[in-house]
Amino acid sequence: MQRIDFAYSTARQQHHSTAILDKLTELRPDSCFRILAISDRDLYIPILTHVYGEAQLNGTACIISLYRLTHSQPPYQESGITTQRSIKEALHELGHTLGLRHCTDPSCLMHYCRRISDVDHKTDRFCRYCQVWLRDALEKERLSFSSR
Repeated sequence: MQRIDFAYSTARQQHHSTAILDKLTELRPDSCFRILAISDRDLYIPILTHVYGEAQLNGTACIISLYRLTHSQPPYQESGITTQRSIKEALHELGHTLGLRHCTDPSCLMHYCRRISDVDHKTDRFCRYCQVWLRDALEKERLSFSSR
């Protein structure tokens, strides 16, 4: 899927990420474990001004946007910061597809980020609690995949 114009809101001048997730789920090949879309467009859900990404909890699809990860204020000169942010947000959203919820530990990868400084502050690792949850979720996925 290349075009996401169908999800554009002229009133908000942003793309509705939930609509994109629905389309990703519809188009996902059966052989695909999870699908992660990466966009350079500004994303939103109706209750928030913007999102860095969105995922279906216990689902198969997620999306991240590079828009605010690269267009944040103040401008960052460090060349690797966008890559670091993108990796964190991609892993965070993939975690949601495996059932992980937001974590209260501000350094955990699953911590909810309101501002770009929150993204920069959290690490690229899951806390001990989320690691256990992730390990269990992956084991369930492995068992269900092997029974196909």
